[in-house]
Amino acid sequence: MAHGFDAWILTLTTFTPIVGLALVLLIPKVEEELIKLVTLLTTLVTLGFSLYVLKNFDFDHTAKLQFEVKKTWIEVINSNYHIGVDGISLPMLVLSAFITVLCVIYSWNHFPEPHNVKAFLALILLLEVGMNGTFIAQDLILFFIFFEIVLLPMYFMIGVWGGPNREYASIKFFLFTLFGSALMLLSFLAIFFKVKNGQGLHTFDIPELIAAGKGGITHGVQLIIFGGMFIGFAIKVPMFPFHTWLPDAHTEAPTVGSVLLAAILLKLGTYGFIRIALPILPEAAKSWAPWIGLLAVIGIIYGALGCLAQTDMKRLIAFSSVSHMGYVMLGIASLTSFGINAAVFGMVAHGLITGMLFFIAGSVQHTFHTREMSRLGGLLTQAPKMGWILGFCAMASLGLPGLAGFWGEFPAILSVFKPADGLSLPVFRTYMVIAAIGTVLAAGYLLWMLQKVAFGTPKDEWKDTHVHDVGPQEWMAWLPLLLLIVVLGVVPGLMFKTTDGAVKQMVDKAFPTKVEKGVAEKQPEAKSPAIYVKHLGR
Repeated sequence: MAHGFDAWILTLTTFTPIVGLALVLLIPKVEEELIKLVTLLTTLVTLGFSLYVLKNFDFDHTAKLQFEVKKTWIEVINSNYHIGVDGISLPMLVLSAFITVLCVIYSWNHFPEPHNVKAFLALILLLEVGMNGTFIAQDLILFFIFFEIVLLPMYFMIGVWGGPNREYASIKFFLFTLFGSALMLLSFLAIFFKVKNGQGLHTFDIPELIAAGKGGITHGVQLIIFGGMFIGFAIKVPMFPFHTWLPDAHTEAPTVGSVLLAAILLKLGTYGFIRIALPILPEAAKSWAPWIGLLAVIGIIYGALGCLAQTDMKRLIAFSSVSHMGYVMLGIASLTSFGINAAVFGMVAHGLITGMLFFIAGSVQHTFHTREMSRLGGLLTQAPKMGWILGFCAMASLGLPGLAGFWGEFPAILSVFKPADGLSLPVFRTYMVIAAIGTVLAAGYLLWMLQKVAFGTPKDEWKDTHVHDVGPQEWMAWLPLLLLIVVLGVVPGLMFKTTDGAVKQMVDKAFPTKVEKGVAEKQPEAKSPAIYVKHLGR
């Protein structure tokens, strides 16, 4: 257990935004500059705490829970305030704090209508509490509470500051997520009543539940419990066919709402699979894996084809998220350390790249008051910096080697060539081929969007319009993202060496190789991506 300041650091990283939220609520609404300043300082302090965690993290023992705190909380149900980070949760925690700061910077002169700076920034701070808390929670009840905290701020962000169909999009988002959360909570309760820890007590503690194994639950019951979790997490990802809320939510949400939704909120579902569903119910996970893989590759192709049918720039980027998150879920479905490492990398890469694309789409709308690609064109002529950045992000999103997107997609595709023992090789290798086809379609729809928006000559209606190119606020918000996309693309070992130990320990315990007559079979196992790129991280 952590001691001294280290025992407080994760709590500070999670709840500092609450202090900022209280201060913002006390400041009069007319003091907009002060409200902005307090919000920015709050998010910067929170980011500072997360960077302290990163700096003092023991990268030689990434599988171990660090900065761990475990205090009695709800004693009657044996639920504890149990928090900690390992190599899987650390990148997500830092990404959450990092993206929130950039969103506040971008919002400085880009507030949507109705113009209510106080309420908008207060919701961002509340959203950060839920996002950060989800990635440090080591108790199912604590995880569920943080997981649900993000629901209301995003609902109001879409419903109040969204586009013309904001009411429909916000209610659809709310109902889909709430339905999934109800099933997820029922699954958590089922695990609580079915599994006992080493002391013979019912518990919500995630490490204790993992250590207890299946705890005597029959395979049939495991399948049902895992099914409830699957729907809850799959809606959040979102996986096909639970994805329909996402294009509407993204299209109607304000720019910052779309960025936070794409960069962080979608990752809560994939993180839930890796942190909770797979290690606690590994036998059920193995039975569900072919179906998860099937839905993942359907999502990859369906999302790509959906992109080709779009006329709205933001809606196209939203459908691309369905496709890209399919690669993340495909890596998870392989049940190998190779695939799950790729999935975590893909989560971070998607957050950086798609978040950046939504920033650009927001600036295009702010300038031209439209996102219809048929009315756009010639961005490279009128706003060359923005046009080149759009081209760079399109290349990163389609998986160009040397940029972060490549390391999220290519290893995930490769991982299903040799999935975990017990999974059908022909089935998963078929998934690999389908997923590879998805990369070709990704190139098609992203280059088509780039050609429609950036190339050519400006339309007549914009020829006399003064177009605002990338300004100081945009550079401050965008440059860190652009640099990270390059750094992680060139030196992927920075990520892989962080996640590999934790992922490998989880996979070795949950999905060990076959053992016959007490001797492990000598099979050529898929090695972790970290093995192939560790020299790059030196």
